[in-house]
Amino acid sequence: MPAGADKADGAAVHSGGLPTVVRLCLFYGAIYLSSGVSLPYIGTYLRSRGMSGGEIGLILALPLLLRPFTGASLAVWADGFTLRRTPMILLLIGAGLGYAGLLVTANLWWLALAWFVGQTLLSTVSPLIDVISLRRARVEGFNYGVPRGTGSSTFIFANLAMGAILTFAAPTVIAVWIAAACFIGALVGALVIPSERVHAEGAKPDRSERWKGLGDLLRDRTFVLAVVTAGLIQGAHAFYYGFSAILWRKQGISEPMIGVLWGVGVTAEVGFMWFLEPLRRRWTPERFLVLGALAAVVRWTAYAFQPPLWALFPLQLLHALTFAASFLASLRLIEKLTPPAYASPAQAINSALSSGLTLGVATLASGPLFDAFGARGYLVTAAMALLGLGGAILLSRPANRQIA
Repeated sequence: MPAGADKADGAAVHSGGLPTVVRLCLFYGAIYLSSGVSLPYIGTYLRSRGMSGGEIGLILALPLLLRPFTGASLAVWADGFTLRRTPMILLLIGAGLGYAGLLVTANLWWLALAWFVGQTLLSTVSPLIDVISLRRARVEGFNYGVPRGTGSSTFIFANLAMGAILTFAAPTVIAVWIAAACFIGALVGALVIPSERVHAEGAKPDRSERWKGLGDLLRDRTFVLAVVTAGLIQGAHAFYYGFSAILWRKQGISEPMIGVLWGVGVTAEVGFMWFLEPLRRRWTPERFLVLGALAAVVRWTAYAFQPPLWALFPLQLLHALTFAASFLASLRLIEKLTPPAYASPAQAINSALSSGLTLGVATLASGPLFDAFGARGYLVTAAMALLGLGGAILLSRPANRQIA
């Protein structure tokens, strides 16, 4: 890139009156208004619509299982636009319409379709905005964890707010909230996402060339090992995401306190992203993956034995490692391993595996595990984390350490 190009590009971003980091904070905050309610409470909503544990697992798993295909296709589609923000706005509008469909009927397959559309489209937004955020953080010198952590802070707000609302409102409010939040996110995105071009250098490649680039990534063994390892560590959260609220309620923990417990976990995540940037820069991403996997083995094994409320608080703090450390490490690994021209599909593949296929398989298994074993189902996700630990150790070997 020519000298001064980054400076000129940065000036263009600031021309709207707000620094880039503030714009990104606003957008991350907007999109996490939805996931802050859908992630912890969608199981509660589906339960209220008469779904069994197995049916909830099936509904939640479908978009995750198909994400390697839908995520890659949507990423290639998104790279066909001139500006990166345009597909994100369209995806959020579509997601809002999909989530609104949850309110139409209690039929299993309709609920599965509505959740599939909403979750598939919303989940594609995050890797697309990550591409802008990671590049801007590097060019303009701010901490990527600040906007991403702001999104997590909004997650906490939405989580706690819904926990309080559910003490007097019917679970229908869950679906209303997540649909409305997507439309809010689309509006905010149109106003604040920087006008960054998808292909800043040269002509836009045609669709066949974009698919070829995707194939090249999938033939890179180190790239594949990195995304599979991150996927196992992130996928190990499946049982927690789908059934922690239900299990805690069975233990006699109130709805507001369940919101607090989720809030503690996400607060630890935010603290890691906001305040441990110097450590993140010093340590290799492989080391963080090892640390995250170790913490996951401990956390999910402990949850299998239904620890008392006082013990849940320190265990929830491990979310800083099981989620935040491994998530940021995977982003850094993928960015370093990938040519800039394929940044969007690379992050989409990472998201498709870490928040998609492995999480989907685990979620699909979680329903029957919950029905059959209750809290002991956490032991299966502890085993997933153990496999992730093996992958992280392999990535740490000098032969595979291609990332500074």
